[in-house]
Amino acid sequence: MREKIAFIGGGNMACAIIDGLLGQGRQPAGFLVVDPYAPTREALAARGLACVEAAGPGLDDATLCVLATKPQVLREACGQVRRHLPADATVVSIAAGVELASLSDWLGGHARIVRAMPNTPAKVGLGMTGLYATQACGPAERERVDALFAAVGERIWTDSEAMIDAVTAVTGSGPGYVFHFMAALEKGAAELGFAPADARRLAVSAFRGAAALAASEDVALTELQDRVTSKGGTTYAALSLMREAGVADAIVRGVHRAEQRARELSAG
Repeated sequence: MREKIAFIGGGNMACAIIDGLLGQGRQPAGFLVVDPYAPTREALAARGLACVEAAGPGLDDATLCVLATKPQVLREACGQVRRHLPADATVVSIAAGVELASLSDWLGGHARIVRAMPNTPAKVGLGMTGLYATQACGPAERERVDALFAAVGERIWTDSEAMIDAVTAVTGSGPGYVFHFMAALEKGAAELGFAPADARRLAVSAFRGAAALAASEDVALTELQDRVTSKGGTTYAALSLMREAGVADAIVRGVHRAEQRARELSAG
């Protein structure tokens, strides 16, 4: 039987996943998108995707149901979904800060649920998604969900729901930290005399190249840092100043602060 994937919400992340799956050869007929915003539906329908304004009988044969709405409207969306959700469907929530217990309650006691925390690089196929599944999800369900997010990058399965907050702090929010550092590098390049466009190219290139190099070698990141740091050289001078300023410590503290905030949001 052909798999049918329903997306409740057709926003950026839903579209990124759909694009990734279509790029792997999935057919548009295998998707259903539920979104109340007419322009979103029209844009997706123009690509051959079935789109409806509200959850209805079209969900009856869905094997996967991806909850991709904003957290503040998720409870209402679940109230619509629960009336049509097949008992054997696997529900995937990408809503930050909404715990499995709440999701199950809002879905009328549905047990097969996976919490997912993707990040924005999924839009270019380079995402990292943290995943946690309920015990009701067996190997087949986990494999199906893993394949869903494989279309947009890497995946990491956690052993506890609490670790989803840690994933949020590291990779969910991580692109924001990287963009912060990139913007500072861009500013430094501009102050050294580069035109704005060239300053941006230099900053982006430094991160793209360093990330690709780190991904290609299974060595400690500190070792890679040491390889480009000659004592008394330019990199050494810059890193010495950053260490004196406590840049690395601030980043670590920031990650812990983000995890704390994620826990607070999950607790309501």
